[in-house]
Amino acid sequence: MGPRLIIVSNRVAAPDPSGTPAAGGMAVAVKAALKNRKGLWFGWSGKVSEEPDLRPQMIDAKRLTYVLVDLSKNDVQEYYNGLANSVLWPILHYRGDLQEYSRADASGYIRVNQMFADRLSPLLGEEDVVWVHDYHLMLLGQELRARGHRNRIGFFLHTPCSSPDILQTLPLHERIFGSLAYYDLVGFQTANDRENFARYLVARGARALRGDTYEFDGRQVKLGVFAVSIETRTYMRLARNAGRSAMIALVKESLADNKLVLGVDRLDYTKGIPDRIRAFERFLEQNPDWRGKVTFLQITPKSRSDVKEYGEIESEVTALIGRVNGRFGDAAWTPIRYVNRSYSRTVLAGMYRAADVALVTPLRDGMNLVAKEYLAAQDAANPGVLVLSEFAGAARELDRALIVNPHETDAVAGALKRALEMPLAERRERHAPMIAYLEIHDIAKWAEDYLSVLAEGRSSRRLLNSLRTFFGASSQGREPIATL
Repeated sequence: MGPRLIIVSNRVAAPDPSGTPAAGGMAVAVKAALKNRKGLWFGWSGKVSEEPDLRPQMIDAKRLTYVLVDLSKNDVQEYYNGLANSVLWPILHYRGDLQEYSRADASGYIRVNQMFADRLSPLLGEEDVVWVHDYHLMLLGQELRARGHRNRIGFFLHTPCSSPDILQTLPLHERIFGSLAYYDLVGFQTANDRENFARYLVARGARALRGDTYEFDGRQVKLGVFAVSIETRTYMRLARNAGRSAMIALVKESLADNKLVLGVDRLDYTKGIPDRIRAFERFLEQNPDWRGKVTFLQITPKSRSDVKEYGEIESEVTALIGRVNGRFGDAAWTPIRYVNRSYSRTVLAGMYRAADVALVTPLRDGMNLVAKEYLAAQDAANPGVLVLSEFAGAARELDRALIVNPHETDAVAGALKRALEMPLAERRERHAPMIAYLEIHDIAKWAEDYLSVLAEGRSSRRLLNSLRTFFGASSQGREPIATL
């Protein structure tokens, strides 16, 4: 059968019954990783069953096989809503104070990781390469090792990685974060994330070796930086076409001659949406001549609505928007439009292209692909301006954006004014090097860079095994060579 790439994530975006591939960030990443490779994508189907089938469901689609497992209601509550999103998510985003830890949720997290390992284990061939994604499945590598698998197994963390003192606020931090040492390669979005985890390992007794490799608990793990990206050229073409669509024409017509400021985020406390609204309010306070001439459109699909903090953030956001609109709006102009729903990738690309300014101001973000999509969607002859939080991973790469501290209301308001009034020549000068960078550093390069580093050691291991076989066969009872 030959070696395959096995990708494991919490959710699997399987094709719909018509065979149409699913869209979404993870689906795009999987497509890039599996280019010219045979593979398997394993994870949760998204379905909740009272008695989940012990046998995974398999869907074959050309070179890729989707392998889906269902979860029970208890699994979803403890593993997904519980430890993953009510504990690990806030801790990794530097908000250890928001974690709601319980032993039951920790047990559920461990149980589901073990179940994933049990279902995946029989499907693995000796030469398969396994790539595990994100904080939901930190334990999976260790569980596969416990089942005897010696494959190359890598892990990529899509979120930030907070400092060791915050990681250690997790009561089971050694069991969960320490288990990452069972992977051959752990990838991070930024050098800061990598260094935070390296310091955590050293604090737990790891020994630093050469080449960002650490020896911990009898194993060696390599740490690397791989900034996730987008299908840049594909997105550029999509935005050009979407910009001429009927939907976008209606949006532009509704704006009249107003400038459009756009925010696109999940409803999540890490995204800094309330701080952004306050900054827009401050901008209107300080710049009365812009009243009636600019509209802020915030697109915010709901997410994780079962988690208490998300209901609270929604109430805060709607109250703030009501205050701003009531204070500054009139019968002919609404300062802030708030849309609490999802849009297709095509419609969003058109929205990005129509926007004069993108406000991408998370309080903390692993990367933030909205920033990259916005730049790719722009008309290079007349580009908009990206206002970007210094706490987004994307700020390490997109340094020609207007970089702001999202906690500083006056600074964000000032950056918004500068963006709206920026001359065309400066807008072009800022946009050109960033889009040139993204054309090279796209999602395909991210996948290739990661997988090439993960594959390191495979050839040397094959050579070592071949030498052992050769000398074992030719030594005829002699003592094995010590250096082997």
